[in-house]
Amino acid sequence: MASRATLIALACTLAVTAAAELHPLSDAFIDLINTKQTTWKAGRNFPIETPFKHIKKLMGALPDTNLMKLQNVEHETDLIASLPENFHPRDKWPDCPTLNEIRDQGSCGSCWAFGAVEAMTDRVCTYSNGTKHFHFSSEDLLSCCPICGLGCNGGMPTLAWEYWKHFGLVSGGNYNSSQGCRPYVIPPCEHHVPGNRLPCNGDTKTPKCMKTCEDGYNVDYKKDKKYGKHVFSVRSGEDHIRAELFKNGPVEGAFTVYADLLAYKSGVYKHVEGDALGGHAVKILGWGVEGGTKYWLIANSWNTDWGDNGFFKILRGEDHCGIESSIVAGEPLLSDA
Repeated sequence: MASRATLIALACTLAVTAAAELHPLSDAFIDLINTKQTTWKAGRNFPIETPFKHIKKLMGALPDTNLMKLQNVEHETDLIASLPENFHPRDKWPDCPTLNEIRDQGSCGSCWAFGAVEAMTDRVCTYSNGTKHFHFSSEDLLSCCPICGLGCNGGMPTLAWEYWKHFGLVSGGNYNSSQGCRPYVIPPCEHHVPGNRLPCNGDTKTPKCMKTCEDGYNVDYKKDKKYGKHVFSVRSGEDHIRAELFKNGPVEGAFTVYADLLAYKSGVYKHVEGDALGGHAVKILGWGVEGGTKYWLIANSWNTDWGDNGFFKILRGEDHCGIESSIVAGEPLLSDA
């Protein structure tokens, strides 16, 4: 007869095996997540029939070997000591509406471009104290930066920012917005709860680089471009990242997505279950404390019907899933903004 210790070990093995066999979009997997943690709530964001090819493609941040080549910014101890416990940039820069914007990358691994242009857009406004506005085109960066990576099959955030500095980016709104020079051409797909968008398939090809503005936009493509003045990283830990956010505005970060994040609804995310799916780039905009747990406030690019109206919070101060290891930002050249 097997010993009690053997039976316990067998039960644990079976539980781990069962968890590994659960489909990451299944109700059973969502229920498992909710039994294993207390800081956040999981629920359904994606229909269970969503192709996993599409899910995997959303993670488009490639391993970035260029981060260490960037200037590393550190902030003064006096600034760090004065930082508040909670910070949302809209409170400091109320005239910067894009701080509340959530974009949608569609069925394309363009998160590396979205995290970059979202932070660049915000920074034109924050660096000008709300007096200048320019909505950078994710389409232009995705399709026209050959050095950045593989377009819809992934790219590197540092090279997206370097491209902005050296080659500039034009304006452009979201899909079907007719805003700016080059609006995003990839439509949102129904990668969330059932709705009226087209189904996702994960087969989206990178759009062709078009160095002309769309009809009706009366500015020349080259003249529409705005540039970055400096590009840098923040590699010295939590306090320096907070200081950068407070002083200058949102940054781009990259981290490893695990299967449980797909089901995030509210609270402070901590990885508890599921396999790694790939690298993902996002806009980090603030921080706070919820229920005694420190967090970063992040804007995702999976539309507003994912997560908490498109946003999520992730554990802060422990480099959770690598969220504090790949911070890239820059200063806009405002003379042309």
